[in-house]
Amino acid sequence: MTFLDRCLGCMLGLAVGDALGYPVEFHRAPHVSDMSSPLYSDDTQMSIATAEGILQDGSTLAVHRAYLRWLETQSQPGQARSPGNTCMSALASGTIGTMDLPINTSKGCGGVMRVAPAGLVFTPGAAFRKGADFAAITHGHPSGYLSAGFLSELISCLVEGPGLREGLDAATERLRAHARHEETLVAVTEARRLAADPDRARSDIESLGGGWVGEQALAIAVYCALRFHDDFQSGVLASVNHAGDSDSTGCICGAILGTLLGISGIPPRWIERVEGSRSLVKLAERLAGMERTGAVK
Repeated sequence: MTFLDRCLGCMLGLAVGDALGYPVEFHRAPHVSDMSSPLYSDDTQMSIATAEGILQDGSTLAVHRAYLRWLETQSQPGQARSPGNTCMSALASGTIGTMDLPINTSKGCGGVMRVAPAGLVFTPGAAFRKGADFAAITHGHPSGYLSAGFLSELISCLVEGPGLREGLDAATERLRAHARHEETLVAVTEARRLAADPDRARSDIESLGGGWVGEQALAIAVYCALRFHDDFQSGVLASVNHAGDSDSTGCICGAILGTLLGISGIPPRWIERVEGSRSLVKLAERLAGMERTGAVK
């Protein structure tokens, strides 16, 4: 599988997962079987902003500027797609949060849901740091930014070819090296434990939480990706059919399975229907044209 295949799979996959989950966010008992609306939420909007900042020069400052441009769009008709209060308030503050100087104590999933593009361009190790840095711009709790680092690292490992379990092992080892990683580690470990038993009910997803916070959203996505590691459709549908933050868990799971399986693994009807698919293809092509780097700016 080529680098372009994985970039296309990641960017289209996260948008498709987001669009599947967006209409049923906050629903107590969703029954999603197909894409009811092409629109995606702020999750994909901010993932696009992350990619744009990476394309500029990959620095945290460039990504922050891209987030500020996204913030300006939220006053435009039709562009406010249930943006998170933490993202909005942190960006409006004029201060850039960091892991060493956190801007708040939020561990909402608004950090992890937007950082998958970092894993496409940065190599393992650097990917974890960049994903965490990008999330810490707005989310100051370790579980808010370390879950993002974990996702970026996992995407980076999948780009290099190892399987999903090997990628999870590598991301877990990277996670352990960071202070206050325990909450995220427990969530991912439990997701892997539950997914390892094929006889368990899909309702187990509810035991991982609602996905409203970083480590829970990551855990749900990991669980669904493992349960359906060779089936994008089944995995992403499982990730949105729960009484929680369906668009974010769908977005994260879509990024993981899209990177793992490539663009050919995503049902063509969903690619054709999802909002802005042509723009997403062009963005993925630009990311694929970059040289993967371990440099951290």
